[in-house]
Amino acid sequence: MARRLTCPYCYETFTGREISFRCNSRLSRTQKRCVRRRDDVLSDRMGQRGEVGPAFVADGRRATAQCPDCDGETTFRICPVCHSTLPAQFGMLENRMIAMVGSKATGKTVYTTVLLHEMMNRGGSAFGAALVGADDATLQRFNSDYQEHLYREGQLFAGTRPAVTNDNRVDPLVFRFGLRRPGLFRDRPQHTVLSFFDTAGEDFTSRESMELNTRYLMGADGIVLLLDPLQMAGARPLARPGTALPGTAGVDSPYNLVSKVTNLLLTRAGRGRAVRRSGSSRIDTPVAVVFTKLDAFWHMLDKGSPLRAHPPSGDRFDEEDSLSVHEEVRTLLKDWDGVPIDRLLENTYSRYRYFGISALGHTPTEDARVARTGIQPYRVTDPLLWLLSGYGAVPRTGRR
Repeated sequence: MARRLTCPYCYETFTGREISFRCNSRLSRTQKRCVRRRDDVLSDRMGQRGEVGPAFVADGRRATAQCPDCDGETTFRICPVCHSTLPAQFGMLENRMIAMVGSKATGKTVYTTVLLHEMMNRGGSAFGAALVGADDATLQRFNSDYQEHLYREGQLFAGTRPAVTNDNRVDPLVFRFGLRRPGLFRDRPQHTVLSFFDTAGEDFTSRESMELNTRYLMGADGIVLLLDPLQMAGARPLARPGTALPGTAGVDSPYNLVSKVTNLLLTRAGRGRAVRRSGSSRIDTPVAVVFTKLDAFWHMLDKGSPLRAHPPSGDRFDEEDSLSVHEEVRTLLKDWDGVPIDRLLENTYSRYRYFGISALGHTPTEDARVARTGIQPYRVTDPLLWLLSGYGAVPRTGRR
């Protein structure tokens, strides 16, 4: 059976042969040129309404194809479902889809922005890695809508729009992660295509909106599940005095969110490439369970707590350090009345890991701006590095 690939833009699956092509609309060797026009599929599925060359069917396993209308050769391979231009060497590289899930006000967009910024700079350089946008749209969107908004303007984001009010689509950020790995005679480059999908918390509050996001979770190779301890009844009284507590009216509790995501994965198990069931009937899609805004609880942690230290430096993901953090968060869950979350994960997932992070390092101002001390992220890259190390895309050290 042919291997199924997943589009990093629409998360639909197809085989390599089914990949389509798009004419480049240049003058061909036979002096013909295809007219550029709007692609209705690309417009309907992805909201892109510009004029492009016509799409046509050819053997997508090949790097090039000849346009049947103008005889020109093109290298533009496109998704057969949404007609998005696929990243270079798609299907030849590892493609990892990362779904970002969290309730309203957990700070998903802030976290995603800081995570990618860190991977492009300090976090990536520590591993000798490079993270770049896989397409012009991602480059432009991330720089203007995410990075400049937070880092240059110091302004937090409005809530992610639910998919049901966004033309029934969500636009992932698609990046290319490159790392040089040692070989027998010389270092060899290793590239991974990463697709980040940030779903709104409201997309998990009704059956209708959840259905719209099913294919994204089904195609995910890993899930980053963000939970806000300030939304947990047992943790709220323990927060640093003066911490602004988020409202809870109309917001799913962390336990309810974990339950809904789990039920969705269980009922759809077997339909998606990444939603697999192990022999013990547990979901083995790896889930990074990330507790945000940890800076509100630093005052209550022991000095020797791994959650008060930065991860060890080096060019490998430190598994021992990660497991120490995992156990420390599990201990905190007892104080936060989060034991039901732990039991649900332990009984349902074969691969999950707890993380504690602070995207900003400080509580934002009352007018939703970054504090004067600036952005001081804490352990934001840990969840992604854990997922990548599990795929073999990042080297690791210590016991598994």
